[in-house]
Amino acid sequence: MERKTLLVTAWLLPIKILHWQTAIKMVYEGSVNVLAEYDEEVRSPSVVWKMPAVLQLRRPTPAVKHAVKFSRMNVYQRDRFRCQYCGKRFPWSQLTFDHVTPRCRGGRTEFKNIVTACKPCNARKDNRTCDEAGMWPLTAPRWPKSLPMNSPVIDVEKAPAEWQEILAYSA
Repeated sequence: MERKTLLVTAWLLPIKILHWQTAIKMVYEGSVNVLAEYDEEVRSPSVVWKMPAVLQLRRPTPAVKHAVKFSRMNVYQRDRFRCQYCGKRFPWSQLTFDHVTPRCRGGRTEFKNIVTACKPCNARKDNRTCDEAGMWPLTAPRWPKSLPMNSPVIDVEKAPAEWQEILAYSA
């Protein structure tokens, strides 16, 4: 089975696309409401369920704030997918991150020393400091307090028919 399940918040905002096994587990645990189902069935010796197409979390996502973990994608999100040297926006596949203070000069790989850079700008700066390269970030690198919640990228044209009503609602 290649079916995927759309997971939405309590407010019907898409947050994740799940593998069908994970979706069945969530239904079994009772942590979600089933909003739409596929025609296919999942069978075990004791139970038969329609395969879930859209699941809604029963509880709102917690408001508890956790520290943002350092990752390449979180750096890109903090910098809004914009090269901090030339200012242009790029898809994530055309970005790298740059050590403001190069590692060879003792710079650490952490939010306070990393900025998003396009590949040409990163190559131009190379292993030099900002002063040596004459290139300074548009915004000073900082540790973000939070990041925007990104919805999964869903091609509405190719999405299953069972998802269409939810996707139209959240657009």
